[in-house]
Amino acid sequence: MQLTLNEKRLLLELVKKETTTPEEMGTILDRPADSVVQYGGLLSQKGLAKVERTVTTTLILTGEGSLYLKEGLPERQLYNSFSASTSIADLNSHPHAKIGLGWMKRLGWVKIEAGKVVKTGDAATSAIEAGLKNPDTAPADVKKDLLKRGLVTEEESVRYTISITDEGRKLASSGITLTGETGTLTAGQISSGAWKDLSLRRYDITKRPRPLWPGKIHPYQRMIDEMRRILLDMGFTELHGSIIQGAFWNFDALFQPQDHPAREMQDTFHLAGEQPLPKGWEKVRNMHESGGETSSTGWGGNWDPEKAKATVLRTHTTSLSIQHLAAHPEPPVKAFCIGRVYRREAIDPTHLPEFEQLEGIVMDTHVNFRNLLGYLKEFYGRMGFESVRFRPGYFPYTEPSVEPEVFIDDLGWVELGGAGIFREEVTSPWGITCPVLAWGLGVSRVAMLRMGLTDLRELY
Repeated sequence: MQLTLNEKRLLLELVKKETTTPEEMGTILDRPADSVVQYGGLLSQKGLAKVERTVTTTLILTGEGSLYLKEGLPERQLYNSFSASTSIADLNSHPHAKIGLGWMKRLGWVKIEAGKVVKTGDAATSAIEAGLKNPDTAPADVKKDLLKRGLVTEEESVRYTISITDEGRKLASSGITLTGETGTLTAGQISSGAWKDLSLRRYDITKRPRPLWPGKIHPYQRMIDEMRRILLDMGFTELHGSIIQGAFWNFDALFQPQDHPAREMQDTFHLAGEQPLPKGWEKVRNMHESGGETSSTGWGGNWDPEKAKATVLRTHTTSLSIQHLAAHPEPPVKAFCIGRVYRREAIDPTHLPEFEQLEGIVMDTHVNFRNLLGYLKEFYGRMGFESVRFRPGYFPYTEPSVEPEVFIDDLGWVELGGAGIFREEVTSPWGITCPVLAWGLGVSRVAMLRMGLTDLRELY
């Protein structure tokens, strides 16, 4: 039986040790522990040794989990922030209101009566609070909640043990000669003929080499590229544009009133400086104030051009779509954009202040609502979602509007964006007379569903 020098050395040491670890044997053989595992694997294939692999999973507190262990979970902090009762409006001012209220109700700590949150009695330590102190000993359902809330993460540790078999002990006792081996020949050894007297290492060309894991494109980026490829294959043109936009294109051109809450600081990132208004901005002003030359009555009041000059980080990629339509008012137009957008959101497992959005538009003479549903169903089908349905929705700049939903095992029907036909108030100022189909979806939500994630932050 042919053995390499390292296999022979390991086998002879195993006779003394019976069972050992790669770390211990690595010290003796002066070789890395990973190499010892490899030598043990080669002996195992020949029936001379046995390699056992044990995987242990432990739960480790995340940064958020460590913080809550010290300061209390959101529901506990929220519970301690008021006495016997408080109004929902006052409670919503607490930074943990969004997460904490739901958990307080789920744990039975509070009930809601006539717009007030009322404590039901003593809020004993919950199972998840106890589990946070020692996650590894928590019940299975508590571990699941801890993982789902991003309070702990699973960490695997692998341990190997190597032991000699009866066949290995028999071979070792028959006598093994430790002879140095040559694995690579030099030009001089070949030309001089010295290679004939060397003990050459034998190679088995049927054995697969140790796998090497090259760098890969990030899974999230791969999915974005897949979406891009699908839309290009469907005949769409990709749009690109700056993340810095004027409020005119981000809001006003989309017939969003100037007193809309989305314009306030809590939803939009505002930047210093002003953006110039484009040629023809007066028609957008007239549309807001009186409905312009359409059947609309507009929003009324006075439209302020200074507000429209404000500079913002784009809150959606629709700002690029309307600019493209304004520059190309004649049909046909089929375009899409996949880009990052920014909104002032508190960071939690389902919200981030920046995320990717996919935007699509189709403008032609005879397109209609059924065409819109067809495009959406085709796109989601190519993304791997077999069951797609639609329900009525409302969006500020489309009418009629619809919300597409896809069916996900274990989750049921999940809403994936919004769509509709641009309102006349959006298209008329730019001389567009054809219907414009439009849709948008949060790419990160699709990614979470495709990858089976429960915490949006894991994407990054």
